[in-house]
Amino acid sequence: MSELITAELVDVDLAAETKQTAARSLAERMVAAGRVTDLDGFLADVAAREAQMPTGLDGGIGIPHCRSEHVTAPTLAFGRSARGIDFGAPDGPADLIFLIAAPAGADDDHLTILSALARRLMDAEFTDALRAERDPAAVAALIRGEQAPAPAGSTAAPEAAGEAPATVAPEAAGEAPAPAGSTGAPEAAEGASAAAAPFRIVAVTSCPTGIAHTYMAAESLQKAGEAAGVDVVVETQGSAGFTRLDPGVIAAADAVILAHDVEVREKDRFAGKPTVDVGVKAAINRPAELIADVRGKAARGETTAAAAATAPMDTGAPGDHFGTRLRKWLMTGVSYMVPFVAAGGLLIALAFAIGGYEITSAPSVAEHFVWTEAAGWAALLFQIGGAAFGFLVPVLAGYIAYGMVDRPGLVPGFVGGAIAVTINAGFLGGLAAGLIAGAVVMAIQRVRVPAVLRGVMPVVVIPLISAAVVGFLMFIVVGKPIASLQKAMTDWLSGLSGGNAVLLGVLLGLMMCFDLGGPVNKVAYAFAVGGLATPTDGSLQVMAAVMAAGMVPPLGMALATTVRAKLFTKAEQDNGKAAWVLGASFISEGAIPFAAADPLRVIPSAMAGGAVTGALSMAFGATLRAPHGGIFVVPLIGGPLVYLLAIAAGTVVTAGLVVLLKSRRKPAGSVATAPAAPEAADPKVPAAA
Repeated sequence: MSELITAELVDVDLAAETKQTAARSLAERMVAAGRVTDLDGFLADVAAREAQMPTGLDGGIGIPHCRSEHVTAPTLAFGRSARGIDFGAPDGPADLIFLIAAPAGADDDHLTILSALARRLMDAEFTDALRAERDPAAVAALIRGEQAPAPAGSTAAPEAAGEAPATVAPEAAGEAPAPAGSTGAPEAAEGASAAAAPFRIVAVTSCPTGIAHTYMAAESLQKAGEAAGVDVVVETQGSAGFTRLDPGVIAAADAVILAHDVEVREKDRFAGKPTVDVGVKAAINRPAELIADVRGKAARGETTAAAAATAPMDTGAPGDHFGTRLRKWLMTGVSYMVPFVAAGGLLIALAFAIGGYEITSAPSVAEHFVWTEAAGWAALLFQIGGAAFGFLVPVLAGYIAYGMVDRPGLVPGFVGGAIAVTINAGFLGGLAAGLIAGAVVMAIQRVRVPAVLRGVMPVVVIPLISAAVVGFLMFIVVGKPIASLQKAMTDWLSGLSGGNAVLLGVLLGLMMCFDLGGPVNKVAYAFAVGGLATPTDGSLQVMAAVMAAGMVPPLGMALATTVRAKLFTKAEQDNGKAAWVLGASFISEGAIPFAAADPLRVIPSAMAGGAVTGALSMAFGATLRAPHGGIFVVPLIGGPLVYLLAIAAGTVVTAGLVVLLKSRRKPAGSVATAPAAPEAADPKVPAAA
C-alpha cells in the first residue's frame, strides 16, 4: 500500500486565502502525485461535503475531506497557512489544513489509517510540531507516525491508532469501536475501581463522511473523560462500519453521549439512560461540557426512557440557535407528512380525472359500489385519497413533536393535530399543535421523579398528562384564534387577483428554487399543500405555481447543457440528460449536482427562472389539484397550455442566465465536475446528511 502522505504532498507555505483555493492548491498536488484522476470532479465532491457541515475545528485546524470516485488511493495533503483560512471554526481561521481523500470503495484498512490521523489531530504536541517543522519531508514523516513529536506515552490516549506508521495499521485494524471498551481503556478503569466505581459513560460518534469528525470526536471525549476521572467508551460509526458496544458495557453505563450528524444506528440500545444528544462537532469542541451536562442529568434523574429510539434526524445541538432547532423540528414533520400528501393528493386527482369534480358528492363506496361503472371507481379513488389526506395535519403535528422529544411526543402531537382538524384550524393548527405538544413533553421530562416511576413515565404518565394538556390548549385556548387565522388566509388566497397574485407567485418561485429541496423549498411546498386540504381557486393556483417553479431548476440546467455543452464537463452533460426527466417529474433535486459545483452561478439563475414561472402561472390563473406529478398530471391542470408556457419561460430564463454567467467566468479550470445525479426519490422528503 502506498504511503498516505509524502513530501510532495506537503506545502509549508500555503498561499491560498479561501478554503476553495486552499483545497484546489492541495488537490493539484494529489493530481501531480497520481492520487486523483479528475481535479474538478474531486473538488466538486469536496465542496459537496463542505456544504453539509463546515470542516473547521477549534485550535486552528481545517480538515476538508471526502470519499470520491476520482481518488485512486487513500491520500492526505497538508498545507500550513501563515495568514489563516476560514473553514467555519468557532474560534477563527485555520493555519493547519489537511485535505483527506478516500477512494469511493476504500477498504477498512484505508479508512482506519485516515481515522487514526483524525485522532492524532486532538494531540496538542502533534499539532505544535506541525507548526514548528519547516522540512516537508519531516512533516510527512511526522504525519505518518514515523517521527514522534514527543516521547512515547505523552499522549493521553494510547489507543489512538495514529501512533503506528500509516503504511502499517495492525492496531488500527480494529477501528475505533473495537469490542466493548477498547476505545476508552475501561480495563484500567475497572481495575482502579475496587473501592468506588468511576462514573461510566458510553458514547456514539458519527459524521456524514465517517472519516474525520467521527474519530476526532471519539478521541476528544476519551481525553476529557480521563481528565475528569470518568470512564468513556466510544462506538464510532464511521465509513468502515461499526463494532457494536458490548450490551454489558451499555447496561453498566451511567449515562450516554450521542454526538452525531447522521442517524445513530440501533439507537434504542441506549434507552432508559440519561442522554446528551448533540452534533458531532460539539464533542470535538466542548467534550468536558458534555460530560458535565450528562453527569448533571444523571444526578437529577433525567432519563430518556424509551424516547431514545430512532429519531429520524438531528434535532439540534444545545448550542444551536432556536431558529435552527425550530427549522429541524418543522422539517421532521413535513418529511413524514409528504408521503400522505403524495398518495392522497394523486388519488384524488385521478378520481377527478375519471369521474369529474361532482364525484365529491358520491355516496360511500362501502355502501354503494358498482364494479362496471367508472363513476364507482372514481368514487373509490376519491374516498381512499380523502382518507389519506385526512392524516395530513395529525401526522404533521405528531412528527413535529417527535422531532422535538422523540417518541413521547407522538401521542400529544397526533391528538393535537386531530383536534386541529376538528376545529378547522387546518395546516396552521397542525404546526401549533406539534410545537405545543413537544414543549409540553419537554416540560414534563424536566420534572425529577422517583426511580420507581421512571419505567412508567414514557408509557403512561407522559402520554396521559401531555395529551390532556395539549387537548385543553387546542380546544379552549389557542385553537379558535388559529382557526380564524386559517380562515382568513384561505379567504385571502381565494381573493387573490392581479398584482397581488403575481407577487405571491414570484415569492413562491424564489423559495422553491433557493435551496432545491431544502428547508426554504419545504416551507413553500408545505404552504401550497396545506391549501389543498380546503381547496379554493386561490389555493389551487398556489399549488400550480409551486409545482411549476420547482420543475424549472433541473429543466433549466438540462437545457443549458444541451445548447452550450462546451461550458460543462462530461459528467455535467450526463447529469443534464437525467435532469430532463427529473425536472419533468417535479424533482427539484435534479439541479443539486450543478449547484454544488457552481452555486454562485446556478442558484441565482434557478431563482430567477423560478420567479418568472411562479409569476406567470399565477397571472395566467392556472390551477392544480394534484400535489405532485410534474408533466404527468398536466391533464388535471386548469389552463394546461399557459401553464406549460410558464414553465418553458422559466426554463429558458434559467438556462440563458447560466450560459451567460458561465461564459463570462475565468477560463482556468473553473468548471467543476458535478456529483452524480440523485436518485429519483420523493423530492420533498429531506435527504439524510
